[in-house]
Formats: sequence, structure tokens, C-alpha cells
Amino acid sequence: MNTIIENSKEESNIAAVCHPCVINQTRSAARLAELTEEQTEQVINVVKEWLDESKKTPLLVQHIVRYAADAIIQERGESLDFDTYAEVKKKSNLLALSYAKGFQKKIDDSDTPLETGIQIAAAGNIIDFGAKDHASLNLEEELRLLDKIPFAHYDIEPFKEILEKASLLLYICDNSGEIIFDMLFIKEIERAYPNLQIVASVRGKPIINDATLKDAKVVGLDRLVKTISSGSVYPGTILPETTEEFQRLYVSADVILSKGQGNFETLLPIADKRIFFLLRIKCELMASVAKVRKDSLVLMQGSEVE
Repeated sequence: MNTIIENSKEESNIAAVCHPCVINQTRSAARLAELTEEQTEQVINVVKEWLDESKKTPLLVQHIVRYAADAIIQERGESLDFDTYAEVKKKSNLLALSYAKGFQKKIDDSDTPLETGIQIAAAGNIIDFGAKDHASLNLEEELRLLDKIPFAHYDIEPFKEILEKASLLLYICDNSGEIIFDMLFIKEIERAYPNLQIVASVRGKPIINDATLKDAKVVGLDRLVKTISSGSVYPGTILPETTEEFQRLYVSADVILSKGQGNFETLLPIADKRIFFLLRIKCELMASVAKVRKDSLVLMQGSEVE
């Protein structure tokens, strides 16, 4: 799922190449929600109508994904906070937890533990059912290779320089399962920078397999650092549509770590040197934006992205 912010209001905010991806992701979610073929087509029609609307109204892919999720909930007759991916997220967390001890040992045994932690956190971003069909993602295989994937863009020195002087780090989380590896990295940040306050944020409402406060509490993220809801109901962070608390933290933070492609897409237009994007690039469009190959890991300072 990808977005391009255009300067011209007359053009679509959503690149044409993204349309099939949005529709495929919607089909995957509808299948997971056990909708009938007729119900699925109803939801797909809703998505197509919003994609057409985006040609004349400023919309992001993240808006369309929310509308699709709401349409699926409506077809099922569930409450608005229904979590289509609840079971998937539970399995992702359990699988990630089964690997956590081994990856913690890799960090502990490393000559550069902060760098090892950041690699594991970045590679963990593969746990993304928005970018891939939930049936096609082999988490077991991916997790076995988690610490073997190299960075294609690696702004580690600017990141450490800012952390040395920082008082507050805002860590914007992404997916369930992935947050287990975020916790390993956060522990290492705390060890390396003991005077740094860290606040983690998660989504305000279930959307795809993104982590919410409920998911954060299940794995203990809230017991590690202060954890808040950003208020975002999207698979990303559209800053004007977040809570006042999150916006205050965003403005006051000395350094911001943004996990995942959805946050990369939505925060890129307002990126400054305080923000570092940590993710695995999952499509050709975002690969061209980041100037790396698809499936690469990046740690990219906001001021580096043109």
C-alpha cells in the first residue's frame, strides 16, 4: 500500500499503480473476515468508488484502507471496534515471542548491540499483512532470517548523535508481532542512553494487523515504557487526525523513530531531521522514493528524503 503526495490538487493523491494493491489487500481482508463472494464484491465496489473519488478529493491510501475495513465490519454486522485480524495478530505475537530469547542473546553477545538491535527491529517489519496477502507470508521462514538482512540506507551515526543529546524519544510502532522486536531494541536504547525518556505509540483502533494498546499490553510494551494511543485509525500516522497528546509529543520530541512503511508514507511529507524512518521497503514505488531496492532495510533520517 503506497501513497504519493502530489503538489497539484487536480491530480489524484493515490498513484494508479497502488490501486490493484489496495484492492488485493481488501480481498485478503474480506477472505479473512469470512465474507461471502457477494459481500466481498460489495466491499470492493466501495473501495473502487473511493479510489475514483481520490481523483478529485485529497485522499491517501490509508483513508481507503480504513473505509474498506469499515465496509467489512458493516457486512459482518459487527461493532465498529471489531478486529478482523485479531487471531492473526495473536499468532504473530506468539511466533515472535518464540524467537525473542534467541534474538536477545544475539544482541547481548554482539560487539555492537545497539546496531544489532536496530537491525532486528527493522527486519521485524516484514510482519505486515497490509503489504502482503496473509496467506502468502511465511513468518516462520522470515523470522529465521531476521538478522541476516543488510541495510541499503543506514543513517546510524546521525541517529546516535541525536540520541546522545536527546531527552525524549517518540517511538511510533507499526505491527503486532513486530512490536516484540521493537521491545528488544527499546531495551538496548535504554541501556545505551539511560537518561532518555521513551514514549511508544500505537494505533487508536484495529486496522489490518497494526498494534493497538490492547496488543501492546498483551506483550508487555506498556510495562517497558510509557505507551500511548496515537489515536490513528489508519495504517499510518496522519498527524492532523491523531490525538492532542500525540501531537504534543510529536512536536516536543527531540528524536522520533517511525517504524514501517505506512508511517513512512504518511509522515514523509512533514519529515525533518528529528525523524528517522526504520522499515523494510515492500514495494517498487517506495523503493524509488527511498532510492533503494525493494525488500531492503533502511534507517533514513527525514532530512535525507527528497
